[in-house]
Amino acid sequence: MSDLAVAALAAALRALAPRIDPAAVEIDGLQRLSGGASQETWAFDLLYPDGGRRTLILRRMPPGERFGDRVIGPEREARAIRAAVAAGVPAPVIRYGLTANDGIGRGFIMDRIAGETLARRVLRDPAFAPARAVFAAQAGEILAQIHDIDGTGIGLRTATPAGEIANLRALYVATGQHRPVFDFALGWLDRNQPKVVAPRLVHGDFRNGNLMFGPEGIRAVLDWEVAHLGDPMEDLGWLCVNSWRFGEIDRPVGGIADRADLFAAYRRTSGRGVDAAAVHFWEVLSTLRWGLTCAEMVSWIQRGEDASVERCMIARRASETEIDLLRLILPVGDRHAG
Repeated sequence: MSDLAVAALAAALRALAPRIDPAAVEIDGLQRLSGGASQETWAFDLLYPDGGRRTLILRRMPPGERFGDRVIGPEREARAIRAAVAAGVPAPVIRYGLTANDGIGRGFIMDRIAGETLARRVLRDPAFAPARAVFAAQAGEILAQIHDIDGTGIGLRTATPAGEIANLRALYVATGQHRPVFDFALGWLDRNQPKVVAPRLVHGDFRNGNLMFGPEGIRAVLDWEVAHLGDPMEDLGWLCVNSWRFGEIDRPVGGIADRADLFAAYRRTSGRGVDAAAVHFWEVLSTLRWGLTCAEMVSWIQRGEDASVERCMIARRASETEIDLLRLILPVGDRHAG
């Protein structure tokens, strides 16, 4: 983004400051943050007459970007986050929802929560050893809280196993690539669909990278942009996808913990059972989803639409998911693959 565009954004936020907080008089320290492949994330401070500061985050949807049907848009994402905060889920407080008159685009402004989202640091830094020790319990408890939220008024789509398989099959065809392992996985998913359950609010991207950590554990659940109604086992399966283990493949839950500990915490908090077969189904489907997302980027690069370093780095991971799918689907003794 050009210096002129950044200056224009700063001016718009300066004019907006009193609407975010009537006591605020100025903004300072506007900076683009790394991370967030689909939406822009900016940090800035609100300034107060007494010299006080409040650090906030602007999350906005840039014009002209590619977004699939799963992305719910910032207005509904803000509603989902507000519902989560009201239910006691650790998530940032929304301070302001952008309007067309603000001249900034579509998005919202929320509190900035200090901490670490870089997964490799959380998984390896000795400072986060206490967080790793409680991760399975915290993740199970938070997911149970999310799944108890009444999401019917947010305006979200409802996902079913059959519908998600159909969507992935269409995406696969659209990539124009022939990958036998993806064909094999789609067939397996067709044959192993779990029963349709009463839909609950599903975060849809609950994993390392979208969780803010402190040394004590999870401080906030971020990035609600693909929230929907569906099978709560989907969130448990997504958290166990190998791509989110960052090399710690023997620890299925985010590269940190075992499934049994996650499931036990979820049962304890929710009072509901965990369908391990359904979790496995969603782990396979989620692995294929990520593989197809990577493969789709290959198509963008081949067509010359986006050959950025970020896209190239992600695109090459399609082949990694093929290995993951085979490990998940093919029998490996009496042990759960992956």
